Amino acid sequence: MAVSVQKFTFNPFQENTYIVHDGVSCVIIDPGCFEKREQDELFSFIENNSLKPVALLLTHAHVDHVLGCASVLSKFDVDFYIHENDLETLKAVPNYAHAYGFKGYLPPKEPNKILRGGEQLSFGDIKFDVKFTPGHCVGHVVYYNQENNFVINGDVLFAGSFGRVDLPGGSMNVLKESIFNVMFNLPDETLVYCGHGAETTIAEEKRSNYILQF
Repeated sequence: MAVSVQKFTFNPFQENTYIVHDGVSCVIIDPGCFEKREQDELFSFIENNSLKPVALLLTHAHVDHVLGCASVLSKFDVDFYIHENDLETLKAVPNYAHAYGFKGYLPPKEPNKILRGGEQLSFGDIKFDVKFTPGHCVGHVVYYNQENNFVINGDVLFAGSFGRVDLPGGSMNVLKESIFNVMFNLPDETLVYCGHGAETTIAEEKRSNYILQF
């Protein structure tokens, strides 16, 4: 069955938060909503479409992708998924969030679903293959939906670019391996939903991405 992807752009980093739903259930991916108006926008979409949240998924745990985790988890009783290697990344956010202007950041409760890569997740008609894609950070994953030809890819690929590697845990060599050996092995027609900016396709990035120059 077809599922739908709704994108929201939140916080000064212009981070893309996603709701993936099948008309009944929904999963929330990388909630970057920090201000109350942003949280209200996310929650209103869920309520106005009579959706039932069933999971909170993180591609990775940099500050701009986790600002809304606490508010989501306080409003909805859902499982919280993260890759095991990014638990420390999440725990570090309170130590530096204020330096980026996010005073009053509330850390979420501990994730209760630990990913290692290779899992197949199913939430109603929503199905994801979890693929481990480090390089931007140590515990990055992407969520690939084969049935509908899309991937929620966080900060691995961008349209014409790729995730920065100058933050703790970043590595250009590791990121290149993730892009060439994982992302570029997805079907060319796969629609790539990025953590920042516009959508793209695997075919387009294989043709023109800046990573090809390295």
